[in-house]
Amino acid sequence: MNYQEALAYLDELAAFGVKPGLERITRLLELLDLPQNKYHIVHVTGTNGKGSVSAMLAGILQASSVRTGLFISPHLASYTERVQIDGQPISEQEFADSLASIQVYVEQMIKEGMEPPTQFEILTAMAFFCFAIHQVEYAVVEVGMGGLLDSTNVVTPVVSVITNVSEDHAQWCGGTLEGVARHKAGIIKEGVPVVTSAKGISLEIIREAAGEKASDIFVEGEDFHAERVFFDHSCQRIEFGSELLGISHESYELQMPGCYQVENSAVARMTAALLRNLDERITVETIARGLKMAKWPGRFEQFCVNGRKILLDGAHNPAGAAALRESLDCYFPEEPRVYLLGILRDKAIDGMLKLLLRPEDAVIVTKPESGRAAEPAYIADRVREYTQNAEIVESCGKALARAAEIADRDRLLIVTGSLYLIGSIRQMLLREE
Repeated sequence: MNYQEALAYLDELAAFGVKPGLERITRLLELLDLPQNKYHIVHVTGTNGKGSVSAMLAGILQASSVRTGLFISPHLASYTERVQIDGQPISEQEFADSLASIQVYVEQMIKEGMEPPTQFEILTAMAFFCFAIHQVEYAVVEVGMGGLLDSTNVVTPVVSVITNVSEDHAQWCGGTLEGVARHKAGIIKEGVPVVTSAKGISLEIIREAAGEKASDIFVEGEDFHAERVFFDHSCQRIEFGSELLGISHESYELQMPGCYQVENSAVARMTAALLRNLDERITVETIARGLKMAKWPGRFEQFCVNGRKILLDGAHNPAGAAALRESLDCYFPEEPRVYLLGILRDKAIDGMLKLLLRPEDAVIVTKPESGRAAEPAYIADRVREYTQNAEIVESCGKALARAAEIADRDRLLIVTGSLYLIGSIRQMLLREE
């Protein structure tokens, strides 16, 4: 199997859609000799921020000379991004070879009378398999959706991390904020400590679940906190404190801009403190170095192409839109804004637009490269509830050109609404740079 054949196989698997449950992934991992049990795991879930926190934790482990695996989803440009070893995606050939190995056991499951695993279940199993082959010591594993029934929830981690919680994916997780929080809390395991930045009713549910599992819980804003003391467009300096850890003012730098990264970094820093109890290679110095080296493409990522300022942010739900708006108001309070916008139809579209747009903003609406993409005409109609400056350009490439033309060099161009859109536009910008 080569990489193109691997992609074709994954496309076939996509037809099975989303099927919550752990029976298929459990059997598949049994056939693979339980690779997920051969290294330590940090399990990360949350509505927003889980990717950034995962990248920060992987950076900390790498800076501590720990052989590190990272599993993320979705990818921006290539499936290989989902499985990383010491900060580097596996090669296309290794991806294809690993998938071919998994395919043998998928066929065995079908012969046993089981339904075939979904695409995400196979990618999860492949990541665990690759981590074992590469003999990683720690793997940071990002949940795909929810937590309780997510295919990653077959692991017993050394720390469970739950970032913020909002109603994204509620249709798969109980239909309400409380239901989503219970699914996120489903990753909590007996006696395994939990770090969270959840608030309100979500925190109450997570705290209750931790109590039932006799798991210590560490809450942002209560047991630890962080604040920004300096920022510019490329760096921000953070001060972390925790009375519990005996830390009053510990300073570190982030090269990941965005107001929301302050809280994310605090969660990563607290998690690193717990990991430090398990591995003496993790020190205050390596934590600071790892946080500074961490990068997360497509999250408040800034480009300058032909003199134009372009910002990419993967906000794809109301909480993400609110976080993006806060960061825009902080970093670019005076600059006129042009949005290149594409959203999936199963998202809370009105909730996103209400939080993001101002009457003076201009918007180019396009269609992300996804079968779940909302029709641009529908999005444009909703946009006009908040600003009359809306156009439709269905081709992503032409939409980028039109948005850049409107923005010229006097306005900030912001690409957002879907990670599928971010991925394709980012590749175009990298080629132009």
